[in-house]
Amino acid sequence: QVQLVESGGGMVQPGGSLRLSCTASGFTLDNYAIGWFRQAPGKEREAVSCIRRREDTTYYADSVKGRFTISRDNARNTVYLQMNSLKPEDTGVYYCAADPSPVRAELVCKMRLDYWGQGTQVTVSA
Repeated sequence: QVQLVESGGGMVQPGGSLRLSCTASGFTLDNYAIGWFRQAPGKEREAVSCIRRREDTTYYADSVKGRFTISRDNARNTVYLQMNSLKPEDTGVYYCAADPSPVRAELVCKMRLDYWGQGTQVTVSA
């Protein structure tokens, strides 16, 4: 059974950091492009960061560039999203998604992906 599970969310003060994890079961994550997306209350889901299949080429939304880092740990079948210098506008439910497409990372963030996790809540508040 193909499954993605996110973890690592929580509440943090502005300027703080969190590391989200996206762990796969039922398939090898390195064979898939991975995207992190978020949805704030009352807003549409938006792409945050994506990483290309079998490569470390990445894409970041302008709003998180320089603050967030996406990375793979193939030994753990996990993709991480390190989030630093968090702002209140980073608040939302964060989802990871996977797709076997070989397209470059920027396109991964713009396409409809096959598999989705259940999401993890991130709240940035003083």
